[in-house]
Amino acid sequence: MAAGFGAAASPDPLGRWTVGDLHTHTVESDDSRATQTLDFLLSKAFDKYKLDWMALTNHLRSSKYDSNGNLLPAPVPFAYSMESIEIPHVRALQARGTYADKLIFSGFEWDVPTHDHVGVTLFEDTYSKAESTKGAKEFQYLFTTLSESLFDPVDVANWKIKYENRRYNSSASDALTAVSWLKTNYPATSLATINHPSRNPNKYTIADLRQMNDLAPDTMFMIEGMVGNQMEPDRGGYTSAYVDANLPNRAYGGVDAMVAKVGGVWDALLGEGRRIWNIADSDSHFKIDAAGNSSGYYPGEYAKNHVWMPYQTYGTSVGIISSLRAGRMYGVFGDLIDDLDFKVVGSSGTAYMGQKIEVGAGEKVKFTIRFKSPDFNNYLRPVDGDQLANMKPVVNHVDLIVGDVTPKAVVGTPAYNVATNNSTRVLQRFTAADWKVGRDGYASVTVQLVANKNQYFRLRGTNLAVDAPGLSLRGEPLADQKTSGSNNNERVNAINDRNYSSLWFYSNPVFVSVK
Repeated sequence: MAAGFGAAASPDPLGRWTVGDLHTHTVESDDSRATQTLDFLLSKAFDKYKLDWMALTNHLRSSKYDSNGNLLPAPVPFAYSMESIEIPHVRALQARGTYADKLIFSGFEWDVPTHDHVGVTLFEDTYSKAESTKGAKEFQYLFTTLSESLFDPVDVANWKIKYENRRYNSSASDALTAVSWLKTNYPATSLATINHPSRNPNKYTIADLRQMNDLAPDTMFMIEGMVGNQMEPDRGGYTSAYVDANLPNRAYGGVDAMVAKVGGVWDALLGEGRRIWNIADSDSHFKIDAAGNSSGYYPGEYAKNHVWMPYQTYGTSVGIISSLRAGRMYGVFGDLIDDLDFKVVGSSGTAYMGQKIEVGAGEKVKFTIRFKSPDFNNYLRPVDGDQLANMKPVVNHVDLIVGDVTPKAVVGTPAYNVATNNSTRVLQRFTAADWKVGRDGYASVTVQLVANKNQYFRLRGTNLAVDAPGLSLRGEPLADQKTSGSNNNERVNAINDRNYSSLWFYSNPVFVSVK
């Protein structure tokens, strides 16, 4: 785990940084592999890569296998498998002291009607409340196309009465009904994360994102911009044809175009003052299978979410949910950095990532950026071996990005479909010539700016030069191209080399509001 600023290094001594992953799969997902058992995944996440918390998010489809990869007598809806297999297995491990200090919770990845995937969790405390699995079963019945015959007949009879014999699994309106269902039934604890949002063309418009966030802002507030499946030849699994028309459906340095493009979709949402955060996930299904196919890294191996948690809620589901909502977090690939402090200080106090500070018009405010890189990251060479390549990640430059904040677009107006923020720009670019490195290894830079209008400020950093052939141009990441090789071994190592040659981190914003 990152050393964090929770102790002497932090201006706020009442919390700590934690590291986790919100998107993982085991053999119970139909596109995983038999080797990716629940025990295997947990060991990789917590024993090998030292995460503090993790969501298990198998597909909300039917499960053919148990958590050990044994074939079930017949496929079952995943919500029932989660209840009878996954949750009891984790509960038993923790009762024996294994991962007892880790936060592990069960959710699912939902095939959204007319859209793509959304990661959903419903519950306050997965492993002690029966309510959690009751809700998952009801959700799967209502909002997926799985055959009614696979569900418990008693459950079906009750749901038919409750919902007047209706299911909501075919239209965009049904997707909004599901978001509303989450808000109504789990207002305090439900999360709905837009996974790999641009992977397939025309699955999400900005109006879709606005509608979902308007409907349930405490539930739908995260975009998986730093996508998983980084070991695929098409980085992130973004397999659309490599034509100009699909540039919005590419990854850029492994980051979805919605987040990677300055002035794009994420900036348009932030420019309305929306608290919608970017996260980084592994989407782990398997790494390299026996046939030489490759998918993604293990949880914590390549992608990490660093989330600050107050001590009073540390280690609880309530704590991680509230901390995710608060937005004091950043995502990173390849451990380019393992600590980041980004804050704005004005006459009214201090604001951190995810927060807002109010200042007077014309007031000077101070921005402090402080970060550290580890001595080595998890770069393996060869990728399927166990020897580190001893790569010390080095930040080449950090961008301070700014955008104006204006009132929210109104439903039914042309503005509701605008997916750009033309005010967003790289305000300053910092390199090693600008920051100072202390004896503790932290690089720091401080700037003062005059606040004269409502704005947000966010950070982006990379190990790439401003102009890296094929990877970046004038500091902007270029669309990732397909990676191939003459044989499986050459291909998977080329993919791994590609990923570690192009590392990024993205912070959540700080909002500055002018009185």
